[in-house]
Amino acid sequence: MQRGQQRAIDSKQPSPQEKEERKEQALAQGSPSIVRSIADAVVVKDGDLYFLTERDGNVPVGNTHGLGLYYHDCRYLSGYEMALAGTKPNLLAATASHGFMAILELTNLNIRMPDGLLIRKEEIGMTWKRTIDSSRLMLDDLLLFQNFSPKEIHFSISFIFQATFEDVFVVRGLMSEQPGRLHPPVWKGSLLQFTYDGRDGLHRSVVIHFPFPLDQRKGNSATFHVSLQPEEKKEFLISLAVIESPHSSDLQPKPLLSINTKEIEERLHHASKAWLGNQTEVRSDSLLLNSVLDRSLRDLRVLRTSLMGQQFFAAGVPWYTTLFGRDSLISSLQTLAFEQETAAQTLRLLAHYQGQKVDAWRDEQPGKILHELRVGELARTGEIPHTPYYGTIDATPLFLILICRYAAWTGSLSLFRELKGHIERALAWIATQESQHGEGYLAYESKSKNGLINQGWKDSGDAIMNADGSLARPPIALVEVQGYVFLAKTLIADLYRRAGEADRADQLAEEAHLLQTRFNRDFWLEDQGFYALALQAGMKPAAVLTSNPGQALWSRIVDPQKAQKTMERLMADEMFNGWGIRTLSQKERRYNPIGYHLGTVWPHDNSLIAAGFRHYGYDDAALRVFSGILEAAMHFGAYRLPELFSGFSREEFEIPVRYPVACHPQAWAAGSIPYLLEISLGLVPEAFEQRLRIIRPILPDFIDHVELHRLRVGTAQVDLKFDRAADHRIKTSVMKVDGELDVQIEEETDISM
Repeated sequence: MQRGQQRAIDSKQPSPQEKEERKEQALAQGSPSIVRSIADAVVVKDGDLYFLTERDGNVPVGNTHGLGLYYHDCRYLSGYEMALAGTKPNLLAATASHGFMAILELTNLNIRMPDGLLIRKEEIGMTWKRTIDSSRLMLDDLLLFQNFSPKEIHFSISFIFQATFEDVFVVRGLMSEQPGRLHPPVWKGSLLQFTYDGRDGLHRSVVIHFPFPLDQRKGNSATFHVSLQPEEKKEFLISLAVIESPHSSDLQPKPLLSINTKEIEERLHHASKAWLGNQTEVRSDSLLLNSVLDRSLRDLRVLRTSLMGQQFFAAGVPWYTTLFGRDSLISSLQTLAFEQETAAQTLRLLAHYQGQKVDAWRDEQPGKILHELRVGELARTGEIPHTPYYGTIDATPLFLILICRYAAWTGSLSLFRELKGHIERALAWIATQESQHGEGYLAYESKSKNGLINQGWKDSGDAIMNADGSLARPPIALVEVQGYVFLAKTLIADLYRRAGEADRADQLAEEAHLLQTRFNRDFWLEDQGFYALALQAGMKPAAVLTSNPGQALWSRIVDPQKAQKTMERLMADEMFNGWGIRTLSQKERRYNPIGYHLGTVWPHDNSLIAAGFRHYGYDDAALRVFSGILEAAMHFGAYRLPELFSGFSREEFEIPVRYPVACHPQAWAAGSIPYLLEISLGLVPEAFEQRLRIIRPILPDFIDHVELHRLRVGTAQVDLKFDRAADHRIKTSVMKVDGELDVQIEEETDISM
């Protein structure tokens, strides 16, 4: 009997106190997961269906890892081991460059067969092509074996599977209860079926199809034999189908009709090419930039997920493959220079879920934008409040910022007008929260004892602290969040003015000005030369050096005379580790190079900080950040930037040190290089005026030539060329314009957002 089956039979209902403790753990976690490392996982994803495996394609039987086949916040398959003649194949290469497909090349070690025959190492070639297809809710594994020996060979291929249907919060180790009933595996002809009856009323099943004769089938395992003449090749297709239904009768498996894997692969390739073809095309003389940017755009395509007919960027695989307010908004903002439709659909979706009432359990308030939406069993049964959960302080101002940046790129007020009611409700929520704490700052203090302790982007329980190491006391007003509010009010005032509502525009602009004045008085620590991480209860500053003030630079709330000191502190060795800016200074008491928010490096954080540097004219600092993040990507598999990496310095290690359970692909990490390129080239869209400003373009010294093709500004498209001149400055040329667009190339000290 499998461990999961025994658990379901023996489990007893937890006490109310145990339930509360589990819920608190789920919401106030200090890291995304407590499972072992997934840093080297091979990931394939299409739509809502995704699969993580070890480098050799296997998923070890046993639930101490985060690998497996996931759908709708449930890990359907948690074990999938393949053995060749009882031995583990030797991995030669693995790639998942297209996102929906992985190709693994394996071979054998020396194998002594029961009849005494020796199959020498590397005489068996094995290509494992794995394709995931959300339209069919299927995973297809095509195994190709080839005999490279001069004699006929015979060997067995065996499989063992495990399906325990855990909610993703259980997989992460943040909850321990799996409330439903797990059935023993059942063989039905050539089909192996695992079934789970959820307490949420959904029945879930995974069916493994073997459309060829098996020599042995028992429990959760299967074996077949392969005979190969010299140079002979043979293919075997194994398909796994995911089923989710409120009716148990729908779980009855049916034999699959003939599967044309080539047609499926071509269809998925076509969809991927169509996505890339709709992006602004970038060509450069840098293999590194080309590779990282291509990987980033492919990852964003993989992370695109649908809900209610709208597309959005899911935050990251495997822990956050769902709609996130903050993450989905920032990744959409980072990629506006490449395509704008995902931003519009994300905004509509978040507007649909905008808070309607006061609900302490979900931290919901009228006008508030959600933090996280979950659709798994624990959410559906009310064990966690993510239906959706609203415990975020920054998604609401970011919602307003993205509306404005979308308008700047498209030159249209149509979305502004469509979402006008939602915009007013978001502004009303901000005003209410600012007045509640008496100092005019947007601060958080969860109304639920089980709510997230910290509700900014650094939302782990130990992320917001004082210099002595103690945790900050709520209500907490984060430094960067005040900048978000300032930028939101400044930008949305412009849209109101364009819409003919001058009085409302003036009111918002005045509120932004007053906020900026208060902010630079209250958050600035003159004796230390930097901004406090936060103001906590009693207006006491959390006086630690963090990356957060760098995002305040991005929002332009920082006084110009304080910007230089801020930049210098962020670029000092205690903060900049050679690859990027750490989340927390090495000199602070709670510094931990592998702490989730306590000294690690986050690519998205660095991209926003670099944009802030550019705004205040610190081009050299911005280039150091761009170069560092770009060079770091070179050391990760397939040039894929992970969610974060460890804070160890470049001098200590010649490569960036992985964070063990970082999401990859991850949306705002994938958006970082596109955004860093946009801000480095100085692209400032003013589509309402049918204008594109290009201000002080800069590039890392290992890039001399960049071309942009089909850059969309308003209804026009433009092709641009950037070349390094003899004096090392980057010169811009307009190659082609389709439509009405005035391209202005400027030399100024200020870059408007």
